[in-house]
Amino acid sequence: MIEILLTPIALIVILVMMHSWFGIGILQRGIIFTDLAIAQFAALGSAISLGYFHEEYFYLLTLSFALLSAFLISIASQRNIKLEAFIGLLYVLGASGIMMVLAHSAEGMEHFKSLLASDILFTTPESVVKSAIIYAFIALVLWKVYPRLNGFVKELTFFSLLALTVTSSVQLAGVLVVFVLLIAPPFVALSLELKRPLLYSFYFGWFFGIVAIIVSYYYDLPTGYTIVFLGALLSSLIVLIRSKKLQA
Repeated sequence: MIEILLTPIALIVILVMMHSWFGIGILQRGIIFTDLAIAQFAALGSAISLGYFHEEYFYLLTLSFALLSAFLISIASQRNIKLEAFIGLLYVLGASGIMMVLAHSAEGMEHFKSLLASDILFTTPESVVKSAIIYAFIALVLWKVYPRLNGFVKELTFFSLLALTVTSSVQLAGVLVVFVLLIAPPFVALSLELKRPLLYSFYFGWFFGIVAIIVSYYYDLPTGYTIVFLGALLSSLIVLIRSKKLQA
């Protein structure tokens, strides 16, 4: 049993660390659905690979569509527009595109379900190592290069690196898992006004992610959806219970 759980737990540890940093940046910018829109575009790229190219060019198409959405959001963030509305339109554009592409595929709905939330219980160690290398490169850029940038270039770098992160994450975990790992941990940490929000984001994300993996294993539940459900449930309850009422 322990051997089976080690790989998905290792994956969750890595995903939480990478996504919490971006999640804090997204929440501070006030554009909550950015990651969901980028993840949906990444999923559209993978759907096109499946629907039209028999899964050839899978990573190239997935990354290309994710970077396209990141580029559009970067431009929009520098314009005087309702950014959340624009990002929402990108999300529905990607979602509807996936359904259109997979409409005539015999495996369309199964692929669509896996794009939303994969069963990471069966993730291979090779996939985890490959993703860890990609995330390590992204972390290095964020540490060494990103702080020195300014203006549009800095925003484009942020969203491009987010797109690269999401591209790998969607393949491993799915759109909804990516969203909950990006938003739930930093949402709780920032809402509680903790002094070290990133560190506490790690703790919370690791907690509900690992618990969800163990629960899904013992009760034969879909792992991805269990992570999404538990993360969304716990973060919602914690924030509601600890928040103060608005003054009349």
